[in-house]
Amino acid sequence: MKLSVLVACCIQFFALSSYAAEPFPNKPLRIIVPVAPGATNDFLARSLALELGTALGQTVIVENKPGANQIIGTSELAKSAPDGYTMAMLISSHVINPFITKNLPYDSEKDFIPLAMVGIMPGLLTVHPSVPVKTFGELIAYAKANPTALAYGQPGGLSSGHLTMEYLKKQAGIEVLSVPYKGGGPALNDLLAGNFQVFMNSPTATMPYVKSGNLRALATTGAKRPSVFADLPTIAESGYPSVVTYEWYALFLPAKTPTPIVNLLNSEIVKIMSSPGMRKRLESIGAETRDDNPVQFAKFINSESLAWGERIKVLGIKPE
Repeated sequence: MKLSVLVACCIQFFALSSYAAEPFPNKPLRIIVPVAPGATNDFLARSLALELGTALGQTVIVENKPGANQIIGTSELAKSAPDGYTMAMLISSHVINPFITKNLPYDSEKDFIPLAMVGIMPGLLTVHPSVPVKTFGELIAYAKANPTALAYGQPGGLSSGHLTMEYLKKQAGIEVLSVPYKGGGPALNDLLAGNFQVFMNSPTATMPYVKSGNLRALATTGAKRPSVFADLPTIAESGYPSVVTYEWYALFLPAKTPTPIVNLLNSEIVKIMSSPGMRKRLESIGAETRDDNPVQFAKFINSESLAWGERIKVLGIKPE
């Protein structure tokens, strides 16, 4: 064996030995949340961090890095060391951003490893009680008969809720005026005041008002009815099978994180999210979890990317 090859083999052997000698984890971990405190992914990250820290025997710190439609926090994850100590709680906009944003500071596919699903929920279509409809079918008929009567609140430009509503309008052939807001909170306040009539959003914020009768729920956007809304039809079963969208919350790692670490973290997270207590917590906000392994979860993310790319193409939206 040549000396250079022998030296290279020795270096590789000692590097692997050194890696194997250091148990994972041996220091605190962190979860980047690319939004301000209080949002659903922040709530889920903090709920998970406590139990994950106990399971791993290390502190798990949650760091909020909001800004630029979650691009700032996501970019920080892409630049982090691929050692398993930094994760990020990303949402559906992660697969939407490449189709609507020019010159992203990272590659959404190549710079990340999909780690585990934390929560997934369909969108919830609600109307103000002043709208004279009781069902989703009646809403579509009313919108067609009164093309200037309805407006919907847009809680965030080119968010999944905004794009789903625009896609539904396209598929159903209806006109509903879009009213932009800087966040779901201001939009919800105006909806409750009757300043617009239709809202497509995650169930988290609107569920309490549906239960109190201040809003009327008409349909959900998933492929099947979630248990918490078992009496509501999906938009897909109501005649629009291509309108199937979700808001999801998931953990990602930087690319090149070692596979054993990826598998360990996935196993612990799936175990935590599948516990009865966590399932009940998810159900309270209209969500559920999945027990995908990293390979299965990566396939899900790829399918989501393809689906949103096709919807955005149909809507004629170009990257800006």
